[in-house]
Amino acid sequence: MPRKILGVIDSDSYAKWGASLLAHLGDEWTVELVTVESRLAASDAQLAFALAGTGFTTDAAPCASLAEIIDRLNRDGHDAVFVSTSGAVSEAVITEITQRVHPRPVIMTGLPGISTPPKYKGLFRRAQADLFVLHSHREIREHNELTRQRGVPHNFVLATLPFLDQHEAVPEWSGERDSIVFAAQPGVPHTLADRRAIVGWLVQTALAHPELRVVIKVRAQAGERQTHRERHPYVDLVPANAPANLVVEGGSMLSHLARAVGFLTVSSTAAIEAIAAGVPCLVLSDFGVSGELINTVFVGSGLLGSSRELIAARFRQVDPAWRADNYFHPAEDNDWQSQLEIMAGLRDAGLLPERPAKRRSRGGALRRAWDRKRAFGPYDRTAIGYLAALIGYPVLTARRAAAALRKPAPAAPYVDETGSGQGTRGDAAATAPVARG
Repeated sequence: MPRKILGVIDSDSYAKWGASLLAHLGDEWTVELVTVESRLAASDAQLAFALAGTGFTTDAAPCASLAEIIDRLNRDGHDAVFVSTSGAVSEAVITEITQRVHPRPVIMTGLPGISTPPKYKGLFRRAQADLFVLHSHREIREHNELTRQRGVPHNFVLATLPFLDQHEAVPEWSGERDSIVFAAQPGVPHTLADRRAIVGWLVQTALAHPELRVVIKVRAQAGERQTHRERHPYVDLVPANAPANLVVEGGSMLSHLARAVGFLTVSSTAAIEAIAAGVPCLVLSDFGVSGELINTVFVGSGLLGSSRELIAARFRQVDPAWRADNYFHPAEDNDWQSQLEIMAGLRDAGLLPERPAKRRSRGGALRRAWDRKRAFGPYDRTAIGYLAALIGYPVLTARRAAAALRKPAPAAPYVDETGSGQGTRGDAAATAPVARG
């Protein structure tokens, strides 16, 4: 009889990652999905795009409250749960499972996409999980080092980014490749000035290449939630007199890459998809290279370059050595499925180790209710949650006001792999000219 695993998903990026990874489990596992009700939960349209190519439909990921999910786990006896949700929601879901589901299932979690440099908060919030999925040998090394420094032990397991092999599931673009695709991100870069600068460069690119579509590929339509808050949506920044070949579109990234001659990002994981699809790339370094911009991973890739190269439509192929250490390791290196089986066997024998939470805040049940209320907002309808909100939100507002008065940190230094910002090479990877067909 197959084992059962329940994938708990919420936002668009976590839904895509969670469903894609679980789709790789063999016949020895029965996979079910549920979308946990939260402020970040994907809309029906976002969910349809996220699940494209995974083998799951939106009907296979119904919405449920956290309480309903806990009841389901107690009733149906799943062997494992894959918590594929944003950080605060992950902590709340994992806490509820460890405290209220008996016998508890194996808890697997992780981070979608690029997870380097590692962040302590991501480890802290998921401290009680049995398995933590990452996607490159470099990420495993860096996360292990952080756990040693901060004392948050995790059992890291390796998986290939699950959507890299889904290109065959998307119909080929029947026409000529005709697009430069910019992967918009909700929070990177953050400032209005930087985002306006990007739009300005895209306008110049569209004017310089009237034969090409310049696509601002967004992940959410107006009113839809994303994993990270978007203060300045690109659709609002495109000038009224922009050239007609500059367009803002949603939809599946795989479909956009099928007709792309070049791909542009500041730091999006979609760059890994573009590399897998053989699409030449450019990672903008005009704003610097830093952990805040989530683009330090691209140092040494050969892809970092300036807006001048974008306007000239000079895109690049990735450096082979970087590729091997970052997301394109051999499939036989992956161990997440074998480790999941081992943990399930320990559960069968009643030997699943308990992992204590790292949060040591005072307040007991009231503090846990506050954390849950912050994660779920109006979707947490418990009485203790409302009580925690009455106490907690005034305190939080005061803290934020105080933080706003503090001087911001200095900007990161500018780093450009080209060395000149003019499209010359600073490493081994070759600059790729715009290709047709």
